[in-house]
Amino acid sequence: MKRRTLDIAFSIGGLVAAVLLLVLGLVLTNQANFAEDYVSRELGNQQIEFTAAEFLTDVEASRACLVEFAGTALDSGAKAECYANDYIGLHLEESATEAGFDDATYATLGGVQRGLRTDLQTATDAGESTEAIQTDLDAVNGLRETMFKGETLRGLLLTTYGFSIFGERAALAATIVYIFAALMALLAIAGLVHAFTTKKDETVLFVAHEPAKEPTLV
Repeated sequence: MKRRTLDIAFSIGGLVAAVLLLVLGLVLTNQANFAEDYVSRELGNQQIEFTAAEFLTDVEASRACLVEFAGTALDSGAKAECYANDYIGLHLEESATEAGFDDATYATLGGVQRGLRTDLQTATDAGESTEAIQTDLDAVNGLRETMFKGETLRGLLLTTYGFSIFGERAALAATIVYIFAALMALLAIAGLVHAFTTKKDETVLFVAHEPAKEPTLV
């Protein structure tokens, strides 16, 4: 086979691969931009702002991201994660501790709530005072409602954060694909240059292996 023909064939294949990689990179970039714009737009619609630095409590000020984002709008995946874990999560923990239920969640308070309702019914049936039990039940009801709202918002924000991470991964993948596309294009161009600087009649030597000869009997 002629060397020029082989070089041109490989170069055309390289250019086709480069074009395909370029198309893939553009698709990934489009998805990354969509994720970034969607997250920013949807979070912006919530109009949530971080507490200004001068109004942060001592505990809040101990959270680095709350200080970093103090006074700014919640408009990115990183800010969503911070607000979910270091603001909402922090205040849910504080609420549970103040009520005497350390590390409580909406789910774990369900058992406490059912137990107090049973005690209330038992006291009512026995004609005993229910004031103390009712007070405890009202406190648990209020705390569980707070937990429900806080955990729901926290979950939604973390889902948005996860979506933003997919966008960042797509952008990184697009960059890598662009690099490979550029490399393939350069190799293809180098192949074409080599093809047209090679003599037309130059051939590529293929060494053929001769089949093994049958042994002869003497």
